[in-house]
Amino acid sequence: MRNLEFKEQLHEYTHWREQLIQGIELYREWRNRYRFSDPQSTDTLLNILQGLHNDRVTLAFVAEFSRGKTELINALFFAETGVRLLPSSPGRTTMSPTELFWDEKGGSYIRLLNIESRLEDISLMDYKRNPDRWTQIDLNCDSPTQMQEAFRELISTKRVSREMADKLGLWNEREAAEQGIINPESVEVPCWRHAMISFPHPLLKEGLCILDTPGLNALGTEPELTLSMLPSAQAIIFVLAADTGVTKSDLEMWKSHVCSSRGNRRQGLAVVMNKIDSMWDDLAGETGYEASIQKQIETSAMILNLEKEVIFPVSAKQALLAKVKGDDALLQKSRLNLLESYLSDDILDQRRDILKGVVDKEIGFLVSESVKLMDSKIVNAQKQLDEFKQVDFENQELTGKLMAETRDRQNAYMANIENFQASRKVFAVQAKMLIDSFAKEKIDDIIRRTKDDMSKSLTTYGMKQNMRRLFDELRDLLQDSVDMTEETRRLIKAIHKKFQDEYGFKEIEPQLFSIKQHQFELEQIFDEGEAFRNSAKTTMTEQSIVVNKLYGTLIAKARNILQLAQRDAVTWSNSVLSPLMHQIKDHKKQIESRLIMLRKINESKGNVNESIAQLEGELGPLQVQYQELLEILKSVHLEAKAD
Repeated sequence: MRNLEFKEQLHEYTHWREQLIQGIELYREWRNRYRFSDPQSTDTLLNILQGLHNDRVTLAFVAEFSRGKTELINALFFAETGVRLLPSSPGRTTMSPTELFWDEKGGSYIRLLNIESRLEDISLMDYKRNPDRWTQIDLNCDSPTQMQEAFRELISTKRVSREMADKLGLWNEREAAEQGIINPESVEVPCWRHAMISFPHPLLKEGLCILDTPGLNALGTEPELTLSMLPSAQAIIFVLAADTGVTKSDLEMWKSHVCSSRGNRRQGLAVVMNKIDSMWDDLAGETGYEASIQKQIETSAMILNLEKEVIFPVSAKQALLAKVKGDDALLQKSRLNLLESYLSDDILDQRRDILKGVVDKEIGFLVSESVKLMDSKIVNAQKQLDEFKQVDFENQELTGKLMAETRDRQNAYMANIENFQASRKVFAVQAKMLIDSFAKEKIDDIIRRTKDDMSKSLTTYGMKQNMRRLFDELRDLLQDSVDMTEETRRLIKAIHKKFQDEYGFKEIEPQLFSIKQHQFELEQIFDEGEAFRNSAKTTMTEQSIVVNKLYGTLIAKARNILQLAQRDAVTWSNSVLSPLMHQIKDHKKQIESRLIMLRKINESKGNVNESIAQLEGELGPLQVQYQELLEILKSVHLEAKAD
């Protein structure tokens, strides 16, 4: 079965990630063993290791109601349970956004957040940090029937007053009127706002996370889904019904939520044209049936402005049935295998490339520094050995001259160390100004002032103006730090150049701090907010709770970006001079070692051979040390840096 291919690919990906973790652990140990480590580089390596340990491959499934999305999830991942694990019967659909994953510490459970939590000014992310706020149902993983029964809670609804539904952002008068509902006393709403499901399914244990989002109303009233959770998914699978094609609400969801969560990128975006079994009885026969499917694919590709290759005609219902019964012919006819191949090859390969990029960005600089420092150590040791072999130590005048030159180098070195320490103090002052420009107090003061003004706004337009002012002030804050960054960068370059020119230090290009990426992300958030607010349904403009949540989500993301900018500035300022410090220490050691040897030789001529043997003895371990480093880097596929 093709699903084995996805499982095998995920297993291979997990194995690759474990090897990467192991390689980085070995590199960290290497740095500790040979005294290359410092608190900053250790923190950097521990952070990347923690990120890799927590890595999940998230697939988000998005669709309007009754598109067979939950059935598709059952067919793709949970067919081996032999039951329809997630509730997907006709007319009964998942009401709340649902995350499926494996939480090793927490065990097997369903956590449900009540719908009334929307009335509180607390983000979903904050709720997730507090399990006590959720209703928990424990799962018995040995009983698919008990799990199936527990999962039925996901489709629970209840009736509330129209006023309450209005406050919750779940009542739209115009939509209700179109359905012939006018002034109802009560309205049916979902019991739960969000669901988190943890159980030890083999795919979930290997890091797969599934995000199942219900229709347009849920996305329209939960900005955090569109602005935070969907963008962080590796792939978004958008599900259409083959018999209807792209409907008006499908298109609105696609434009407002799916595309906006991907920005201008279409990477990791696929469309499933489900329910092709509804066309199987086409009187035109197999040829006509195939032509109908191709026509629907072409039309959908044109409307959605998407490549035909990422539109997959599927029958999720028949695929699930085929897997449960072990019917290979029916599975082939369901066409699920093409979608599985896409998830296996494209999505997991993309995730692998992303992780490689993150590792390279976070520790590539450290790796490059280690290689160059080792190279420098070996070159200097070889140079000193060659020099000692050629010098005529019988000539006392020459030996004295060499000692005098070495002492001069030592004095010059000490004088320049003082200059370096002075430069470092200037740098520390400059770096502190840069770090302080991102201070939490500064950011929170801007947010508090604009939020107060926002809460006093009587209209959405007024809110929007205050939001614009907030982002303008945050932009100004970032712009101020650009000037400080430039000055700091110039200082760092000057310090490096001095030691390269005067001591012939190995040229290690200093890592330069940049906030361009943070500026870009902040602008992107503001654009996302504008698009979200302008494209949302009437409820969005009528319900202040939804607008507040939208802005709350944006503020949380903006604050997070600025905190990341500050963290990057702290990390950079703490570590940027480390490579130079390593070379300076090594240079000092070389001068001292040279003086000791020259003294010994001056005192007793018999020590010449002994000193040469000592130098040869030091060179061997250095080469072993270097070889160890290259082997470790090769194991984590960073050999290009080593070259």
